[in-house]
Amino acid sequence: MIVQQPPSMAPILATQGDEHIDTEALVKAVDETMLQATHSEVELLQNASHHIISAGGKRIRPQMLLLTYLGLGGDDLNHALPVAASIEMVHTASVVHDDINDHGVTRRGRASVNAKYGRTFALLTGDFLFTKVYELMASYSEANTIFAQATKSLVEGETLQAAAVKENNLSREVYMRVIALKTAELFRAATQIGALLTGSDERTQEAMGEYGYKVGMAFQIIDDVLDLTASSEQLGKTAGIDTDQGKGFASMEDADPMEAIREKAFSGDTIEKAIALAQHFVEEAIRDLDVMPDGEAKDKLIDIANLVIDRSY
Repeated sequence: MIVQQPPSMAPILATQGDEHIDTEALVKAVDETMLQATHSEVELLQNASHHIISAGGKRIRPQMLLLTYLGLGGDDLNHALPVAASIEMVHTASVVHDDINDHGVTRRGRASVNAKYGRTFALLTGDFLFTKVYELMASYSEANTIFAQATKSLVEGETLQAAAVKENNLSREVYMRVIALKTAELFRAATQIGALLTGSDERTQEAMGEYGYKVGMAFQIIDDVLDLTASSEQLGKTAGIDTDQGKGFASMEDADPMEAIREKAFSGDTIEKAIALAQHFVEEAIRDLDVMPDGEAKDKLIDIANLVIDRSY
């Protein structure tokens, strides 16, 4: 049975249009949809899922999907909302699993699922979040195909980074491929599906997908920079742990493989050069938005792209 958002949410969503977009209401609707979707008779699974979901976050991926939908003329947010929630649930599941691998003890400013419930239940919670997405996406045939490709890429990216360290195949090219697969493809899916749900033509869908992909690339580069330079309080997660585990990786089977790749990819470069690369992706992404009519949704998508560079959290 497909989980539906509560009837009380519908009027809030129905009143939104491109001329006045309440992003706080959009985020709240996404959160409520995720909380309902993760109802379970197994109390521990529900509690652990709600623990990470209720920790909040900027919900950048579902915002991008819904803003794309609105900016291209979509007029039924209740139709787009389950897909937006699914995008965020896949991301949330992946960070639950990441915290197991990285021994992360905080996430989004509170104890990680791993720290609160232990490794076994954290693993099962991540799996539960992934499988609950099937219910939300059951009726979205064409969108489901794009979504499946993105989730496959995520797993491929995670696998590639682990294999690269094991085989000592560390390079800038590997780093870029890893972040493209594990991060940028999910961003691409969000905005491409947002366009698809409006019935937009293939050219528009492709351009919006490129916007999402490039924002995703910039997002991950800046995230890696912040992980090296920001405090745990700024990040809302355990900072510095990747760097600590990257040292002596060969003797630590469960250390984070991304750290070794990151160090090699950024070797000889300054932080400023990494930021400049991210800025280039953002500038290209904003140009891709030329397919969207001017309006508040487009302005907010431009703001999101720029904030990827400017964020300090």
